[in-house]
Amino acid sequence: MKYSLILILIVTFQVQACAQTEKTPRTYIAHKTSEKIIVDGKAEEIAWEKAPESQDFIDIEGVKIPTYQTNMKMLWDEEYLYFYAKMEEPHIWATLKQRDTVIFYNNDFEIFIDPDGDTHNYYEFEMNALNTVWDLFIVKPYREPAPVVDGWDIQGLQSEVYIEGTLNDASDKDKFWSVEVAIPWEVLKEANTHNEIPKNEFWRINFSRVNWDFDLKDGKYSRAKNEKGEYKHEYNWVWSSQGVINMHEPEHWGYVYFSEKTPGENEEFIIPDDEKIKWELYRLYRAQKVYKNENGEWAKELSAIDGENLEVESKKIQVKMKLNQAGWNIWVESPFSGDILLIKEDGDFIKQEN
Repeated sequence: MKYSLILILIVTFQVQACAQTEKTPRTYIAHKTSEKIIVDGKAEEIAWEKAPESQDFIDIEGVKIPTYQTNMKMLWDEEYLYFYAKMEEPHIWATLKQRDTVIFYNNDFEIFIDPDGDTHNYYEFEMNALNTVWDLFIVKPYREPAPVVDGWDIQGLQSEVYIEGTLNDASDKDKFWSVEVAIPWEVLKEANTHNEIPKNEFWRINFSRVNWDFDLKDGKYSRAKNEKGEYKHEYNWVWSSQGVINMHEPEHWGYVYFSEKTPGENEEFIIPDDEKIKWELYRLYRAQKVYKNENGEWAKELSAIDGENLEVESKKIQVKMKLNQAGWNIWVESPFSGDILLIKEDGDFIKQEN
């Protein structure tokens, strides 16, 4: 029985890993603004009006359409990176009031930021309709052993909530709640290797909205339970599909390009071909983890993980792998940039420029 369960989990992981490579991450262009942004949850400034609105959020696995619509916008200036999100919701409720509690036990909005795109040293930010926040610095995704800096706080953070309706009042039907967040660049530079504002560059970013079915007792909201007294599963609605119910696979996050053009000006961003090679390297990383879970050791040959050769944009790419005492390295020489693109056994990505 135990062996059958393990086999099912392995096969499921393989199917999911395969499905993920078929999902192209979404892109967004964040424009620079010279207008003073008042963080009040309303986004009424002209810059916000002209800023492009994201696509509607999708279910985290990229298949189902969420029950309620969600959209986000972004702006930036020389001091802050700004976020705005509007979330339709007929019952707006929240109970958690202490900072750094598990905010996703309420309906919440979440921001994930990986400045260098190496899946390590990234930020997670969550907030509920009471404007209670939880901010974390994550050294490595949970799939790898590493500390999570839960006590880390965003210094200089600004956040506000606006509610079109009444909070924690079940007697009426609400319309939406919106959030506005400003994170200082000085904080975000901590995980950016060149320690600069990313002008005309891209970062890997994603957004999640956690939504729960609710129970109502004596006029108070709480997470709904099933007939066994267990909490029902939450809904996870995201900007860019993850392919699996796991936000902590940063290689699937979207691409945000920071344009120096003002909101409303035309700008184009195309995902670089080297990024598409990275997607394939992370596929091999996940395949290696599956292989080790199944066999108790790393695959010694690329053929065992379907990685002998890659093809990106009709170009065949030779893959190399070397096992070492700690684990392994897999790398390629990009036919597009000439750079060496390398991934390690812990998922860390390294680019060696030509």
